[in-house]
Amino acid sequence: MLILQAMSMIELRTTEVVQYLQPLREGGSLPAIVKGSDDFLYVLKFRGAGQGTKALIAELIGGLLAQQMGLKVPELVFMNLDDSFSKTEPDEEIQDLLKFSVGLNLGLHFLSRAITYDPLVSIADSLSASKVVLLDSMITNIDRTAKNTNLLNWNKELWLIDHGASLYFHHNWKTWSSHLNRTFPIIKDHVLLDKANHLMEAAQEIQQLINRDTIQEIVSLIPEDWLQEASMTLSTDEKRAAYITFLSSKLDKIEILAKEALDAK
Repeated sequence: MLILQAMSMIELRTTEVVQYLQPLREGGSLPAIVKGSDDFLYVLKFRGAGQGTKALIAELIGGLLAQQMGLKVPELVFMNLDDSFSKTEPDEEIQDLLKFSVGLNLGLHFLSRAITYDPLVSIADSLSASKVVLLDSMITNIDRTAKNTNLLNWNKELWLIDHGASLYFHHNWKTWSSHLNRTFPIIKDHVLLDKANHLMEAAQEIQQLINRDTIQEIVSLIPEDWLQEASMTLSTDEKRAAYITFLSSKLDKIEILAKEALDAK
């Protein structure tokens, strides 16, 4: 089967938060269901949460890479939050979170009546499972285990959520380049590894669907202020270049990552 290399323009919509509906307290970063100015519901990831904008960057990159690989991810949108919500919120913890999250945040379209993936009974075809395993190897996603799958079944299809724990190299910019030649042995704990029976085929498809231009396009979408920190080890341009270099190095090693996952099975 011929797979055309994807180079369509990747675009994200921007909408306003108009109503804060419900905190999702099972998430460590306290995301929430909110309503946007487009009348859709979203799960909002806050820039003021524990890992700050780094978690939003990982969420953005992981989600968009997954989409480009043909995997299903709820639509990602930029969401503006103004300072009015913190002033009317009675819960002090949420009040502080809203106060520190004024500005641009990241939303994922809320999938109503989706169910959490259960490795014993839920649906996941082998090729999709193989792609998810390789995606998580590429972005060093430590958070897709049987304890916390970060997967949903919705309309009898597998959907990916929650990539905020990925790309942990960016939590220490002084040592980021030391991660370039590493593989991802933690893949042995991946919840979909048992179903990933097409790893080499998935690696070939990913190489056809993703290239350095795709990676550059995704990284270019990171909002400038998400890359700014109080103590700047690297400039924002240098950080963008680091993300591109890191992800490109993993793409170049995709067959090695596939072999590592295959050995872990």
